[in-house]
Amino acid sequence: MPQLRIALAQVNACVGDIAGNSSMVLDWTRRAVQDGAHLVAFPEMVLSGYPVEDLALRKSFAAANLSELEVLARRLQDAGCGDALVVVGHLGRDDEGPRNSASLLYGGEVVTTYHKHHLPNYGVFDEARYFAPGFDLPIVRLHGLDVGVVICEDIWQNGGPVAALGKVGVDLVVCINGSPYERAKDDVRTPLVIRRAAEAGAPMAYVNLVGAQDELVFDGDSMVATPDGEILARAPQFAEHLTLLDLELTAGGHTSTTVPAEPGPMRMPAFDVQRIVLQPEPLPHYEPVPALPPAEPLDDVAEVWSALVTGLRDYVHKNGFRSVTFGFSGGIDSAVVAALAADALGADAVHGVSMPSNYSSEHSRSDAAELAKRIGCHFEVHPIADMVDVYVRQLELTGLAEENVQARARGVLLMALSNQRGHLVLATGNKTELAVGYSTIYGDAVGAFAPIKDVPKTLVWKLAKWRNADAEKRGEVPPIPENSITKAPSAELRPDQVDQDSLPEYDVLDVVLDGYVEGDRGYADLIADGFDAELVERVLQMVDRAEYKRRQYPPGTKITFKAFGRDRRLPLTNRWREIAP
Repeated sequence: MPQLRIALAQVNACVGDIAGNSSMVLDWTRRAVQDGAHLVAFPEMVLSGYPVEDLALRKSFAAANLSELEVLARRLQDAGCGDALVVVGHLGRDDEGPRNSASLLYGGEVVTTYHKHHLPNYGVFDEARYFAPGFDLPIVRLHGLDVGVVICEDIWQNGGPVAALGKVGVDLVVCINGSPYERAKDDVRTPLVIRRAAEAGAPMAYVNLVGAQDELVFDGDSMVATPDGEILARAPQFAEHLTLLDLELTAGGHTSTTVPAEPGPMRMPAFDVQRIVLQPEPLPHYEPVPALPPAEPLDDVAEVWSALVTGLRDYVHKNGFRSVTFGFSGGIDSAVVAALAADALGADAVHGVSMPSNYSSEHSRSDAAELAKRIGCHFEVHPIADMVDVYVRQLELTGLAEENVQARARGVLLMALSNQRGHLVLATGNKTELAVGYSTIYGDAVGAFAPIKDVPKTLVWKLAKWRNADAEKRGEVPPIPENSITKAPSAELRPDQVDQDSLPEYDVLDVVLDGYVEGDRGYADLIADGFDAELVERVLQMVDRAEYKRRQYPPGTKITFKAFGRDRRLPLTNRWREIAP
């Protein structure tokens, strides 16, 4: 049977860094070719970075992509990689408009280009806004084997190019992806890849981006699946990786260039099938490289932790920062953010600031200091009582106004340190607080990035316990003080304050919020689920009233199906309310 050694280059691209991304493709291709690869596949839009958003509308940016693509093809040839077929995702543009494209480079040339057919327009995706769909279906013959290419969403929708490839016949399908991470996505992704391989009647080589871009994080999880459901290879999550695999395939001698029409309103679109011969003859038989066992997916909490670390690290580094600062309150949220930051950037890049007020408890101060000691990060104390007192006395503030000015004094202090020392400020609020408006705008909401913005409060506790247990397994000091995990959460803006003075119990609150925010379930739906009517009405009112706060909150890593921001877009001026019938 004909053989082919493929390489899946699971890499971390940076949006807009066309030259840097091109050099990365060259370096990884050189590695793959040195290991004997005949085909090297890179992720979706690796040359431009992904997603490019409105950069797609700039003709100059598209022209730079296409120009660099030609240069890259020649550089690959000059580097001795011209005999390898290299699949590169990039931004394209033609008379129809911008394209989400995959070009096939071989022998120093761009031999053909495939344009993404299915353009997602839901959740974080706005591709129908930017790109024109493609209907060309190039198939290249490489060493006697017919190879087809598709892009990401093309396998998430029924019909389309994968079904067309199955109709005309191919020996291998390469799917390049920029598939963002969310919890439990692999439970859907793996069966999907297997199902599409069966539909194509050929193995599918699936390569995905790794790293982060603004709110989105990409987990990699590249794989090769057979039509009968076997996973032949799998890359680790959240790490750049080159996966090499030798395939022995039954060449079908495919010649058809016509996609049979299907009757009915849901028939397959027409595709222009183009067959291009690069190397018609099979390779002489060679000894395959030993196949490594597929990487095991991470468990749920470890996966979330890795996603949050990746999102924070890439946001800081890709935006040119090397250090972060934020408030060490002694509570669970800031403790988890501190541990994340130390894992992402190193302890020396973390600058914790304790900002006690007159209402700060002794255990909060000592827990903050203990957190810094355990992590080994920088730590300083700046009391805010005198700053707050100036506002309170001059403006005669009481009640909520007095509480909020404490948070805002802390925000001003952190931003001043950022300006003076060049640190990036992190906001430490969680998704539950953000949902119900339990954060002070221009106070604890200041910052450039919010690492746990999409993490419900109950999951924050799980992450803290997991991170401590993971440290103990490795014989390390658990980073998060036990008291920060077990004590009742409090903003400490007035005497003896705890969160449950203003909020329902978090175990119940997070379930209601999950139904309302993630599931778009209304008042009646939640009552039917068994929740108390007064509780539901109260929670929904808090969520609806806090939309303006969420709109102004910093970006943060998306880990759920529906993160605040691009996933969930509601008008600020909005009189619709979910109320009892």
